[in-house]
Amino acid sequence: VQLVESGGGLVQPGGSLKLSCAASGFTFSASAMSWARRAPGKGQEWLSGIYGDGRTFYSDSVKGRFTISRDNAKNMVYLQMNDLQPEDTATYYCAIYGSSWRKAFHQGQGTQVTVSA
Repeated sequence: VQLVESGGGLVQPGGSLKLSCAASGFTFSASAMSWARRAPGKGQEWLSGIYGDGRTFYSDSVKGRFTISRDNAKNMVYLQMNDLQPEDTATYYCAIYGSSWRKAFHQGQGTQVTVSA
C-alpha cells in the first residue's frame, strides 16, 4: 500500500486549498479512503471518508467546509478545503481506516497545511 499526499502549503485565513492523494498497491475502487490530520501537540483526527461508490462522511469539525472526492480511474482521492482557519493548521494524511473510522491501518507521509495571515 502506498499513499502519497500533495497540495499542502501556506494559505491566509478564509482561503482554500485542494489536497490530492495518489494511491497504489491495493484495489483502490473497492476501498474506503479517508483524510485525517494531526495538529501540533494533538492526536490524529479523522476528518472525512469516502466509500468506493462515492458515499461521503465528515466529522463535525469540517462538515460544510471540506469536500472529499475520488477518481477511481486515476486511483486518486482529493480534499477540497474552503474557509480555512488558523485552527486548521496541521499535517494532513491520506489514510485507510477500519470500520467506524476509528483506526488508521495505512497512511501516507502527510502534507503540511499552514493557515496564517
